[in-house]
Amino acid sequence: MERWFAQEVFAHDSQLKGYVRGSFPAVHDVDDVVQESYLRIWRARAARPILSAKAFLFTVARHVALDLVRRKQRSPFVEVKDFETLFVSTDAPISIEAADRAKHIELLVAAIDTLPVRCREIFVLCQLEGLPQRVVAVRLGLSENTVAVQSARGLQRCEAYVRRRLNAQ
Repeated sequence: MERWFAQEVFAHDSQLKGYVRGSFPAVHDVDDVVQESYLRIWRARAARPILSAKAFLFTVARHVALDLVRRKQRSPFVEVKDFETLFVSTDAPISIEAADRAKHIELLVAAIDTLPVRCREIFVLCQLEGLPQRVVAVRLGLSENTVAVQSARGLQRCEAYVRRRLNAQ
């Protein structure tokens, strides 16, 4: 598997970094996106064969970068460079609701990560970004019916995944 990784995946390192830099200027740490992409493709390859490593790698990198950009847009926090200037109180307990909400968000993210690539892309655009199916269909060059079916499948699979995990606890 290491030979496969070196020949089929890592061989595109500089091209991948250029793609992430050019396509996602809001991403400041390109190396983090690339490393996370490598980790995800390694895990995916361990589970099943990958027909086109390069295409899969660039798709994974796009998802990682988009997730990072979305997270930064939603985050009310400002990045802090000098941690010594912060006053942090460790005595304040985390509310049960906040901890529970964070756990459910983690679970949803894990569920989304299990979706097939195209289904995940459609699910994120329709369900998370709230784009109309018509817009997603045009953007991805698919029929509106395909987008509707894949979005519904993604929702069903995510719900089933979350239910299974919650029942297992």
